[in-house]
Amino acid sequence: MAEPVPTLVLRRARIIGGSDTPVDVTIADGRIAGIGPAEAPGTAEVIDLDGRFLMPGMWDQHVHFTQWSRMRVRLDVSRALTAAHAAAMVGERLAGDAATTTPLNGFGFRDALWPDFPTAQALDTVAPHRPVILMSGDLHSVWVNTAAQDHYGLVHAGLLREEEAFAVQALLAELDHDERHVLTHYAVEEASSRGVVGLVDLEMEDNVLAWEERIADGVRALRVEAGFYRRTFEDMIERGHFSGQVIDGTEGLLTVGPLKIISDGSLNTRTAYCHDPYPGTADYGINNVPPEELEGLMALAVEEGFTVAIHAIGDLANTLALDAFEATGSRGTIEHAQLLQPEDIARFAELGITASLQPEHAMDDRDVADSLWAGRTDRAFLVGSLHRAGVKLALGSDAPVAPLDPWISMAAAVERTRDEREPWYPDEQLTREVALAASTRGLRLEPGARADLAVCEQDPLTVPADALRTMAVAATLVDGRVTYRTLD
Repeated sequence: MAEPVPTLVLRRARIIGGSDTPVDVTIADGRIAGIGPAEAPGTAEVIDLDGRFLMPGMWDQHVHFTQWSRMRVRLDVSRALTAAHAAAMVGERLAGDAATTTPLNGFGFRDALWPDFPTAQALDTVAPHRPVILMSGDLHSVWVNTAAQDHYGLVHAGLLREEEAFAVQALLAELDHDERHVLTHYAVEEASSRGVVGLVDLEMEDNVLAWEERIADGVRALRVEAGFYRRTFEDMIERGHFSGQVIDGTEGLLTVGPLKIISDGSLNTRTAYCHDPYPGTADYGINNVPPEELEGLMALAVEEGFTVAIHAIGDLANTLALDAFEATGSRGTIEHAQLLQPEDIARFAELGITASLQPEHAMDDRDVADSLWAGRTDRAFLVGSLHRAGVKLALGSDAPVAPLDPWISMAAAVERTRDEREPWYPDEQLTREVALAASTRGLRLEPGARADLAVCEQDPLTVPADALRTMAVAATLVDGRVTYRTLD
């Protein structure tokens, strides 16, 4: 059998974690064909990396892509320190534009530590006629004014949580094709510029169909595992889908992902389901899916060939999720796992459940956790403990809750701080090697491996820790195709 003709040669690449001596990497048919001195045929493209660092491409393993792609056109209220401050930011945005009735969408408020409550009246004062919808930074709350209530036919205005909030987010999903197309391409290009080759998309829509449309529209720069929710579960079964199925006509880029089940709420919204009540209350959070219902859904997923991704933030939600995994024999992930009982750490490993974690959330929620989980934060965001227990880790962003940038997630896991403060529970830090493996799915650069690659200006295993967040990426390749490049 004739040797495949090389299509790309990466000259003078230094492979991270290996020898510091530059090598040539030959890529053919979307895979690494050889590592070592290479004679490039006349038909091959040659890219001289000039000693830059070559590594497996990055994955963001928890993304809400539609929400993330629309962040650039939403008002950023993440800096608001009070409800009044957020309302004032809305007022500033609307100044001189009072006659417009187009809804104003904003994102990013975190009200857990605010001294005042986000009321409809606060927004009505600055926007009496224009609909205003502000999404919380964790996506579990939506703050709307009376004009938005009337415009969308909502039951009430003010602060909406959990299912009410998700329903409003669904109402905002409709955009014309051209606008969707532009925002999608911006977001994909931005991800590629950070070395991202793939993501697990857990958006609340028919993700398989959405990504089929995007790929048909020319999006070729990412691999996607498209998760789905209960609302489309029957449709997925009727269409003959199953987790791991590669969708025809997508050039191998689109795969069916897991059934996502949101079993509790979030920390900032005070709806994460916990064994202990929130300070000064008798409130333990919200159990969105009772144990019997959760087990039924997971058992059906097993029967139909689907893995599951269980959103569980509070420690009681995690206990119940692990119970359901054990009872049903399901396979998959627990997403977030932000607060855990000590005995449940080992159960992850015993049951073979992947902990899908977002390390930057620990930085965002550090002060909130110290307040709302007072006395329990030694059990919060246990990235290091889970690794030491032998649990498989998958790191992600939960974008738009945190930026779709695996370097930020990796830096948070390694440093456990992002400012001049002391690291928060430094025993929970990961080594760079472990964090990188959890950000690249443990892939290795070796002959036969898929050529999903990133080229960095510095070695992420040795660069100063504060440089990880802004790691300069020189090129990204998916299936041997260059999707981003700053090299000459």
